[in-house]
Amino acid sequence: MAKSEGQKLKILYILKILEEFTDDDHPMTTAELIRRLEEQGISCERKTIYNDIAQLIDFGYDIVQVSNRKGGGYYFASREFEIAELKLLVDVVQSSRFITVKKSRELIKKLEKKLSKYDAGKLQRQVYVAGRIKTENESIYYSVDSIHRAIQENKQISFTYLEWNIKKQLVKKGLTRKVSPWALIYKDENYYLAAYDSESGLIKHYRVDKMGAVAVTDEKRDGLDQFEKTDLAEYTNRTFGMYSGTPEIVTLCLPDHLVGVVIDRFGKEADLRSMKDGTFRIRAKVAVSGQFFGWLAGLGAEAKLVSPEQVRLQYKEWLTEIMKGV
Repeated sequence: MAKSEGQKLKILYILKILEEFTDDDHPMTTAELIRRLEEQGISCERKTIYNDIAQLIDFGYDIVQVSNRKGGGYYFASREFEIAELKLLVDVVQSSRFITVKKSRELIKKLEKKLSKYDAGKLQRQVYVAGRIKTENESIYYSVDSIHRAIQENKQISFTYLEWNIKKQLVKKGLTRKVSPWALIYKDENYYLAAYDSESGLIKHYRVDKMGAVAVTDEKRDGLDQFEKTDLAEYTNRTFGMYSGTPEIVTLCLPDHLVGVVIDRFGKEADLRSMKDGTFRIRAKVAVSGQFFGWLAGLGAEAKLVSPEQVRLQYKEWLTEIMKGV
């Protein structure tokens, strides 16, 4: 590096060195700072170091000077993120199902750069989640970006849907689809796209990690009227496991000790009515499907499906078919 060129970059190197190698427990002496600059081919005197640091402080960087028996030094104090905040972000990245193992490591490496090298190691945490399965679709990030861009530009998207085969490979399923994207939903540890399908005239949802070759088209979105009539929160709550089914308003009778389970499922606005025998009833709109019946069966014999009668009959038939395999 030419001397003049190095001098122009000196103040930036000082900032980088202080950010990377100092914190309140590890101040850096002026002599050490000069040595590290020399490693970059930049020679300087103490006086210029003092002036450069003063300019950085005037610009707004929180650089603190400390004095002690060992000579003291400088350290980079306030950072964009506190270590507790970064630990939380690392936990979310590691435990997120839709983020691949490779991308998780890349993201954590980037988060580490927000700390000094002494604190960066503290982000190497292990978050254990029972049965954790990471997605294999590395392109999910680009798919999400394309979907957001299509929504902002009011355009349709095209994509192919993927499914697992017996060889544990994600392969193309069916022809290329074209839909109008309206919203992204995070549900049951997965990203879903809520979109209008012009061919069927319905709002549908698709798992983003199973969408391949997502591309923004030149065609304008349609389905605005249908989407404006859709309450996404209510749509998400009634769709068990994000599986489609016939929408029905059902009445359930459950023991009081299951009220927390019901509120977790349907929200605090759920229509609950307390009974005198230690039970309560709830009326809720659900997508009637095997996933709904499975959730209800998982609550045990005390959970009763009261109405409507046709759904009760469907539930009994579903249970009968299940029992045949026992």
